Amino acid sequence: MSETPTRDNGLIQMEVSKIRIDERRGEQVVVLKERGGNRLLPIIIGISEVTAIKMKLSGIQPPRPLTHDLLQGTIAQLAARLDRIVITKLEFNTFYAKLVIRTKDGATAEVDARPSDSIAVALRAEAPIFVAEEVLTQVASSYGL
Repeated sequence: MSETPTRDNGLIQMEVSKIRIDERRGEQVVVLKERGGNRLLPIIIGISEVTAIKMKLSGIQPPRPLTHDLLQGTIAQLAARLDRIVITKLEFNTFYAKLVIRTKDGATAEVDARPSDSIAVALRAEAPIFVAEEVLTQVASSYGL
């Protein structure tokens, strides 16, 4: 029985499907897949973000915190939690994202961030990854996905 896509106010829940190298252009790409669906969202990311994501997915714990571990640890020390990340828009081939942080008193704060960093922190916090429906639609029409 297949899981139905998770939607929340125009947001679609995604999960990391794979990380690959685009051999034609020599770029690293993280591919998000719609949870319970078929849509994909490929995002070009830097080598340090690929390394951070792969380390977490592989269960490798560095001896000292890396930048994404540091951010997650800071959020936790402030008695807050990463509620979710949202990839909010695509403009001029650049994706934008937000970290949605919930404080101990229930208030939320949104912090502008790159999607690659957001994904790396979300994996560490075990927080869900969401993408705005219009971003998936825009990518599908631009790239024929």
